Amino acid sequence: MSELERQLEIIRRGTVEIIPEEELVDKLRRSLATGRPLKVKLGLDPTAPDIHLGHTVVLQKLKQFQDLGHEIILVLGDYTARIGDPSGKTETRKPLTEAEVLANARTYEAQVFKILDGARTRVVFNSQWLAPLDFAGVLELASKYTVARMLERDDFAKRFHNGLPISIHEFFYPLMQGYDSVALEADVELGGTDQKFNLLIGRTLQKEYGREPQVALTLPLLEGLDGIHKMSKSLGNYVGITEPPQEMYGKLMSLSDELMERYFELVTPVSLEELRQIKAERAAGTVHPRDLKMRLARTVVEAYHGPEAALAAEREFVKVFQERDLPSDIPGFAVPGEMLRDGRIWLPKLLVLSGLTSSTSEARRLIKQGGVKINGGRVTDPNAEVEPKPGMIIQVGRRKFVKLV
Repeated sequence: MSELERQLEIIRRGTVEIIPEEELVDKLRRSLATGRPLKVKLGLDPTAPDIHLGHTVVLQKLKQFQDLGHEIILVLGDYTARIGDPSGKTETRKPLTEAEVLANARTYEAQVFKILDGARTRVVFNSQWLAPLDFAGVLELASKYTVARMLERDDFAKRFHNGLPISIHEFFYPLMQGYDSVALEADVELGGTDQKFNLLIGRTLQKEYGREPQVALTLPLLEGLDGIHKMSKSLGNYVGITEPPQEMYGKLMSLSDELMERYFELVTPVSLEELRQIKAERAAGTVHPRDLKMRLARTVVEAYHGPEAALAAEREFVKVFQERDLPSDIPGFAVPGEMLRDGRIWLPKLLVLSGLTSSTSEARRLIKQGGVKINGGRVTDPNAEVEPKPGMIIQVGRRKFVKLV
C-alpha cells in the first residue's frame, strides 16, 4: 500500500462525505511530493463550557490528520459564537456576551487537548480577521452569496415557509464561517453532517476571493446513549469527557450492543487493524458483547483519565453491577433540619437536595418508573415521605448513590 493510499484509508474511516474526494487526492499527492502539510481546519463555537463524546467525533478525525503530519488549525469562533450557529434551529438563538464566549473558549481549549497534541495545534480566534472588517468589507462579503441560495438551507427554508422570523444577522453566520477558510487558506475543513451547508459556503467564498477551494469532509452525528437521538446534554443521553471515570464507565456500559462498533470507530483511537478485528470477532460471535462493551468503556475512560482510573472504574462497575455490591465511595449527605416537617421530608425534594436529580418533576418520574431505591428497596410512590436516618442509602438509577449522615 502506498503512503497516499494509507492516508486515504485513515481519512475515510467513519467519514460520511468527502466533497470532492478527487480534490483531496490531488491535495494529498501534492503534499507528499512537496513535503508541505495540508492545512486542516475545524471551527468550534464555544457556546457551552463542556464537551461530550458527540463533539469528539470531529476531534478524533482531526487527530488522525495530525498523526499523518498535517497542520491542524482549531478556530475558536469568538465572533461567530455571538450569533450562534442556526443549523437545525427553529428560532433565532440568543446572542452570547463576549465574556461568556471567552470563558467557554478557555474551557474548550483545556478539553480538546485531551485528544489533540497541543504543541502541534494552531489555535486561533476568528475575531483576528473578522473584527478588522470595516463596513465596506462586510458589504463585499455579503455580495458573494445570494439570499436565494441562503434560503436553500433546510432550516432557513422551513422557518421561511412556516412564517417564522429569520434575523438578517443569521445569514452572516455561514458567511463568517466561510470567511474563516478564506483568511486561513484552508485545504480541508471538517464538520458534522449538519455543517455541510456551512462547509460548502467556505468553498464558494474561497473561489470568489481567488483562492483554491477547500475540501469539505463531513462526519456523522453520534447517537446518544438512548440509541435514537443525537447526543445532547439537554436530552440527558450524553457522556461528558470531564465526568468522573466511574460515571463515564457506567454510562457506556448502558450502550446498546448495536452501537458498540460505531462508538469504537468514531470516538476511540483504536487502529484500523483493531477495528477490523473487533468487527470480525463480533460477526463470528467469538467475543461476548459484554466483554466488548467493557473494552469500549475502558478505552474511552483511559483516553480522558488514564489507565489506572479506567481499571479502577472497571473494578467498581464489576463490584456494583455484576457482584451486586455497593460502591466503595458513596458520597454523604446531611439533610438540612429546616427542610424537615415532623422529622420527615418529601422524597422528591430529598432527591433534589442531595443532587440525585435536577428537579422534583424528574424525581417524581423516576420514582414512578421504579428507578429509586432506599436501602435496596424500590419506592414507587412519588408522594412518599421519608424519615432520614444516618446510614440510609438512597439510589437513583444504576449509578447514583448517597448515604445520609
